[in-house]
Formats: sequence, C-alpha cells, structure tokens
Amino acid sequence: QVQLVESGGGSVQAGGSLRLSCAASGYTYIKAAWFRQAPGKEREWIGCIGGSGKTRYTDSVKGRFTISVDNAKNILYLQMSSLTPEDTAMYYCAAGSRGLYDACYTGPVYYDYWGQGTQVTTSS
Repeated sequence: QVQLVESGGGSVQAGGSLRLSCAASGYTYIKAAWFRQAPGKEREWIGCIGGSGKTRYTDSVKGRFTISVDNAKNILYLQMSSLTPEDTAMYYCAAGSRGLYDACYTGPVYYDYWGQGTQVTTSS
C-alpha cells in the first residue's frame, strides 16, 4: 500500500522560509508534484519534477520555490522562500508514474498517490 506522508508546514512571517517533506512508502519516486488549495479557491498546481529530475513551476513561485527528491531516502521536498500571505494554503504532494518518464504534468489526473496535506500560513 502506497502512502505519502507530509510534514514541515507551519506559520511564518512574510519573507520567511519553510521546507515541506513528503515521505513515500510502498512507492519509489518517478515523478511528483506539489499542489495547494487556499480557502474558497480551487486547487492550484505549484510545480513538479520528472524522472530525470527536470522541474517545472507555476509563474507565481518561480525563483522562490524549489522541488527536489532525495532518492536515497525516498523523500520529496518543497523548499519555499520569500513567502507571502498569498502563499497561505493547504499544500499537497502527489506522485505517480503516468506519461513520459522525463516529463511531469500540471494535471492532477497524472498522479495516483496523494499526501494528506500540510498547512502553510504566512502572516504579513
């Protein structure tokens, strides 16, 4: 049974940093993504990483967020810096193996496994 367990969320002041982790069991990372959902808003794709380690990001987080995978530990990370109140949301990791090996995708349908979510709150 595959499980993705997230950790690292919390409350920070604007300009601060956080690192989210997503530890996988029963699955070896091939491709993965991070999504977030703020209250009253639709789920938003933040970025993803493909099989070769290539990453993609939505424009609003480019240069501030970094996605990586520690293959030895089988942990997915989302390093976030220069956080703003607009980054406040529940953050979800997602993983799977659909599509091309080197590619990663914005659509949730490409990911079979999801974490439980971790809250990130940024105050001004």
